Amino acid sequence: MAVAPPDNGTPPDSSRPRNGFDRYFEISARGSTLSREVRGGLATFFTMAYIVVLNPLILGSALDGDGNSLPIPAIAAATALVAGLMTILMGVVGRFPLAVAAGLGVNALVAYEIAPEMTWADAMGLVVIEGLIIAVLVLTGLRTAVFRSVPTQMKTAIGVGIGLFLTIIGLVDAGFVRRIPDDANTTVPVGLGIGGKLVSWPMLVFVVGLLVTLVLVVRRVKGAILVGILASTALAMVVEALGNIGPSFVDGEPNPKGWSLNVPTLPSNPFGVPDLSLLGQFNVLGSWERAGWLVVLMFIFTLLITDFFDTMGTMVAVGQEGGMLDEQGTPPRTREILLVDSIAAASGGAASVSSNTSYIESAAGVAEGARTGVANLVTGVLFLLAMFLAPLVVVVPFEAASVALVVVGFLMMTAVRTIDWSDYEIAIPAFLTIVLMPFTYSISNGIGAGLIVYVVVKLAKGKSREIHPLLYAVAALFVVYFLRGPIEALLF
Repeated sequence: MAVAPPDNGTPPDSSRPRNGFDRYFEISARGSTLSREVRGGLATFFTMAYIVVLNPLILGSALDGDGNSLPIPAIAAATALVAGLMTILMGVVGRFPLAVAAGLGVNALVAYEIAPEMTWADAMGLVVIEGLIIAVLVLTGLRTAVFRSVPTQMKTAIGVGIGLFLTIIGLVDAGFVRRIPDDANTTVPVGLGIGGKLVSWPMLVFVVGLLVTLVLVVRRVKGAILVGILASTALAMVVEALGNIGPSFVDGEPNPKGWSLNVPTLPSNPFGVPDLSLLGQFNVLGSWERAGWLVVLMFIFTLLITDFFDTMGTMVAVGQEGGMLDEQGTPPRTREILLVDSIAAASGGAASVSSNTSYIESAAGVAEGARTGVANLVTGVLFLLAMFLAPLVVVVPFEAASVALVVVGFLMMTAVRTIDWSDYEIAIPAFLTIVLMPFTYSISNGIGAGLIVYVVVKLAKGKSREIHPLLYAVAALFVVYFLRGPIEALLF
C-alpha cells in the first residue's frame, strides 16, 4: 500500500460514528474527519477543474460529418453540470472519494474519429449506448467479476503505473517537460523546459510551488497539497500581474513562455448564466444508418474497452493511495462505484460532453485525507458553482495544479515495494503495466499489455490453472483492442 498522507492519523476520540451522517459515509470508521474530507474535496476540484476549460476546447474545435461544431460556452456549462452531478452521485452511492468528469482521451476519440463520420448527436448517441452496455455488465456482475479476477500484485502495478502517469501529466502540463520539435535534428522525444533550459516564469512558478509543497509534505503539514496549489496560484497571479506573460498561444501564434492553459488573472466579471442547450441532444440510432454497423461496432468497442478498464485502474489507484483496499486489492462498494461510473458515461453522452469517467486526480484529495464520499460532495458542489463562476475556475493555471499531480505520483509510486520483483512471472507483466501507462499516455494500454503478458507467461510455464478463466477472455479482448487498426483496415 502507498505511504499514508501526512495527516492520516486516527481520530482523537474513536472510530465510533458520531451521528447519522457520519455513520452513512463511514467518516470515523475510515479514520477521517469532516475537515479532512472538505480539504480533500477542495484539492481534488482544483487539480481537475481544468476540464471545464479543456473539454470545450477539444470538442469545440472539431467538426462533425456535416461540418457543424458544438458551441463552446454550452460545452463548458454542460461539462461542469454533469461533472458536479455525477461526482455527487458517486459520493452518495459509492461513498468513495472518486470524482467524475468528462474523460480525456475519450473526448478526443469522439471529437476527431467518431464525430467526423456522423453528426454530433449520432456520436453522442454512441457514448450513451456504451455507457448503458457497461451498466448492464455491472448489474450482471460481470464487470466486478473481471475486476476481481486480476491478481492482487497486478492491481498494485496498475496503481503504481497510474502514479507515474500522473507525474508525467503534471510535468508536461506545467511545461517542465516538453516535446522536442521534429526539426530539432535529434532522436530524443522530450526534454527539459525550452531547449533544455528553464527560461520562463510559469516554469519557475511550478518549480517553486513543487519545492514548497514537498517541504510541507516532508514536514507533515496538514493540507500540504492544497496549500501548495493555493500558494502556487497566488505566486502565479503576482508573476502575471508584474510580467504580463499571457497564454501559450496569442492570436494563433505559439508563445512558449506563456501559461499552459489558464492565465492566472482575476476576471472583471466572475459571474455568468450557464448555457444548457446541449442537454438531450443525442441520437442512438442515426449512427447505424450514417456510418454503417461495422464502423459503429468498432467505435463502441473502443469506447467500451477504454472506459471499462480506465475506471478499474483509477479505482484501485485511489483506494491504494488511501489504504482502502482489502487483501485482494479491492475497494469497498466496488459494484456501486462501477455502476455510478457507467451511469456517468451515458450521462456525458446525453449532455453532449462525451463520456464521463472517474478521475485519477482524485488521488490528490485522498492524499489530503479524503476517505469517503463526503469529499465528493464538496468537489461536486464546486463543479456546479463553476457553471456560474466559470471565469474564477480558470484562475488556477496548470503550473499551479500540476504541483499536486507530481506529489501524488510520488505517494502512489511507493507501493511498488509490495511487488515481488524476484518472481518474473508477476514482475514482467507488472513492469510492462507500470511503464506503458506513462510512455503511451494511456491507462488502458498499460493494463492490456500487462494482462496479455501475464496470461502468456503463465501458459508458457505450464501454469494455466493459476489463470482465472475470465482473464482469458479479457486478454483476448485486449488483443483485438491493440489490433483494431489492422482489423478496421481489413474490414473497411
